[in-house]
Amino acid sequence: MINTAKKKKNLWLSSLIALVSLGLAYIPIPGLETRIVIVTGTELTEPLTRLKEDFEKKNPDIAIEIKEQGSQDIINKFVDEKNDFKPTILIPADGELLTELKTRLSTRDGSDPFYETPRPIAKTLLVGIAWLKRGDALFPDGRFRWERIQRAMEAGNWAKMGGRPDWGSFDFLMTDPTRSHSGLLTLFLWSRANGEDLNSPQTRELFKIIQKSLYQPPRSTDILLQEFITRGPNDADVATVYESIALYRQKQSGANQRAPYRVYYLDPNVEITPTAAIIRRDTDGEQRRAAVKFIDFLRTKEQQQVFVRYGFRPVIEGLDILSVPENPWSQNIQRIEVNPSVTLIQSPDSRTIAEIQKLWERSN
Repeated sequence: MINTAKKKKNLWLSSLIALVSLGLAYIPIPGLETRIVIVTGTELTEPLTRLKEDFEKKNPDIAIEIKEQGSQDIINKFVDEKNDFKPTILIPADGELLTELKTRLSTRDGSDPFYETPRPIAKTLLVGIAWLKRGDALFPDGRFRWERIQRAMEAGNWAKMGGRPDWGSFDFLMTDPTRSHSGLLTLFLWSRANGEDLNSPQTRELFKIIQKSLYQPPRSTDILLQEFITRGPNDADVATVYESIALYRQKQSGANQRAPYRVYYLDPNVEITPTAAIIRRDTDGEQRRAAVKFIDFLRTKEQQQVFVRYGFRPVIEGLDILSVPENPWSQNIQRIEVNPSVTLIQSPDSRTIAEIQKLWERSN
């Protein structure tokens, strides 16, 4: 009898320990929450904020904080250790920037800065935008042409470009290429369209013309677009931005300025892939597991559909963007294309990026 009672007691204790262990595994305990910090460009802030909220509801033991920086700032501040926080995941506008980061750190100390191979979470393109009448005057054949923008910059006013005299000066906007990837890609595609080497006198002169025409270029692309919408015609005529935010904010531009801006596809173009990398520095095992889980989450079909609603293109196979409810390609936005007829070229590599930035800084 004593042995039987003892066995029952031991069985009860074993069951209790198992239940407690199960609870510890699945029920979040105050003070044991895993916190991760994601650094990303402003063009991704809104979809990532939406997705972070959904993820945290399903994973209450993980808390995510989102920080905004221009994509080139993301790389520079991490390499130079100038952040006042410890990032877990970096998501610059394009994966090539992570290659630049890895090259710079490997050259310095030979280390691999990433835990996993960085993974793309969305895709987009660089596009031009212009207010309707300005666009018709500048691009009478309906095609975006870099040489027409250069001529307008050199002319200085609309009257010499077929526009109305009361439109005043010609105002082109792009981001700071030393801080933001869309500005750097603008210079890359523009110089290629001219058929000139980066170190040619013609390219150096082009950069001087562009720099002289700009006033305090913004540090990130979505900031630029919101300035473009707020300022409207006469203060902002043409700009280069990502297709994703151009589509997402097009209705806002119509509400602010009576008529929305028009989107122009650049040809040739580059496929831009916002890419997530998990950082080794100051990231412990729990944060690494949480980061992997979040990136896995972003690449599922349901979450890719969220990116599509914000104007991005999916990175997974088999997702038809026109089948996604509320996608911008089905909202009668003039001249946008699901499959734009443009030639895609390779994104600038880390050496080209460095050359463009050096040339830009010398143009001051």
